[in-house]
Amino acid sequence: MKMKRCLLIIVGCFCVLSMVAQDMKSVFIAMPDSIAPTLSQVNKEDCIDFLDSNMKAEVTNRFGNPVEMKALTDDYVQMQTSSAGIMEMKLLPVNDSIKVICMVKTVCASACDSEIHFYTSDWSKKLNAKDFLHFPSTDAFYLPVDTLTEETVLIKKKADMHPMKASLSKEDASLTFIYTTPDYLNKEDREKLLPILRKEPIVYQWSEGKFR
Repeated sequence: MKMKRCLLIIVGCFCVLSMVAQDMKSVFIAMPDSIAPTLSQVNKEDCIDFLDSNMKAEVTNRFGNPVEMKALTDDYVQMQTSSAGIMEMKLLPVNDSIKVICMVKTVCASACDSEIHFYTSDWSKKLNAKDFLHFPSTDAFYLPVDTLTEETVLIKKKADMHPMKASLSKEDASLTFIYTTPDYLNKEDREKLLPILRKEPIVYQWSEGKFR
């Protein structure tokens, strides 16, 4: 009986420790090199130490370039990985004991474009993003078709690439999509396209283990 009780206590302690370990500091430090190859272990630890000391969390990465941690909370981190790159991560609950990592990597050239990945909280497995998110369609950013003129339909056809900028929220479990296609068009075409686009971004909320 005593042995069984001890075993239950050990298992219980392990579960508690596992849940405590699911905070962004530990997740960020444990991030494998394969996912962020430019950041060394020292880089990651220094960024956290600098922010904890209310200092600018800027370090020099493996390639000799500056990298800065812009924000860090219990479930969120934002890194400026280059002059054109941003990486965000959010810990999101699937149920009472399991969380997943949502990572958004954004690169801004003529227009910003993002890719989104999901991982287990210990980085042991990359998850299928389609299990957690259905990306908004291009048409979701446009006004209803019956409001378009012949000219605006032609302009819409010129927008043959469809980059989107995604961003996670520091404050809550939301994911925002901005349609950045106008940014790569020339000024004349951009000014013709903007009036047929919806003014507000598309915002998803995390609910029951998915972005909806």
